[in-house]
Amino acid sequence: MDFTTTIASIFNVLAQATNDGGVMNWLTEKYVAGGIFMHPILASLIIGLAFSFERLWTLTKARTNTKKFIVDVKKSLTSGGVEAAKRVCENTRGPVASVFYAGLLRYDEGLDAAEKAIVAYGGIEMGFLERGLIWISTFITIAPMLGFTGTVQGMIEAFDAIKEAAQISPAVVAEGISVALLTTLFGLVVAMILQVFYNYFVSRIDRLVGDMEQSSIELIDALYELKVKK
Repeated sequence: MDFTTTIASIFNVLAQATNDGGVMNWLTEKYVAGGIFMHPILASLIIGLAFSFERLWTLTKARTNTKKFIVDVKKSLTSGGVEAAKRVCENTRGPVASVFYAGLLRYDEGLDAAEKAIVAYGGIEMGFLERGLIWISTFITIAPMLGFTGTVQGMIEAFDAIKEAAQISPAVVAEGISVALLTTLFGLVVAMILQVFYNYFVSRIDRLVGDMEQSSIELIDALYELKVKK
C-alpha cells in the first residue's frame, strides 16, 4: 500500500464515521473499545494541552517589537538619561524590557555591574520562558509508551482467548488485537499533537533569547557611549 492509498483509506474511514453519527461518536466508540490504558493516554493529552496553552499565553505576552523598543530606549538615554530609559522599560512588556531594566538599575555601579545584571537576569528570564516545557516533553514520551503497554495487554488478551478457545481464528483474537492497535494509535496521535506544540515553543523561545542577547549588546554599547559623553 503506497502513501496515496493510505491517505485515501484514512479519509474514507473518517467520512464513514461522519456519516454514521459524527466523528465524536466514532472517537468515543474507539476510546471505549481501547480499554483501560486509554484513560491515562487521554489524561496525558489533557494535561499536556493545559501546559501548552499556558506556554502559548505566556509567550504571546512576551512578544514585543524589539527593534522599536531599542530605538526608544536609545532616544530616552540621549534625551533624558538612565531614568528616562527606565520609564520606557517599565511601560514595555516582555523579557527584553525586563532585562534592560535590570541592567539600568545597576548602571550607577558601573558598566561591569550593569552587564552582570543583564546576564544574570537574562538567565532568569530564559528559565521563565522554558518553564513547563519539561512536562510537555514528559507527556510526549509517556503517551506512546502507554499506547505500547496497551498493545502488550491487547496481545496478551488475544493469546488468552486463543488458549481458552483452543483454536486460532479471526473472531477469537479480534478483540485483543483491536485493543492493541487502538492504544498504539491514540498514544502516537497524542504524542504528535504535543510534539507540534513543543517544537513551536522551542522555536519561539530561541527567537526571544536571540533578541535578548542581541539587544543586550546594543544596550551595553549605548550605556558606554553615554558614559563617554559624560
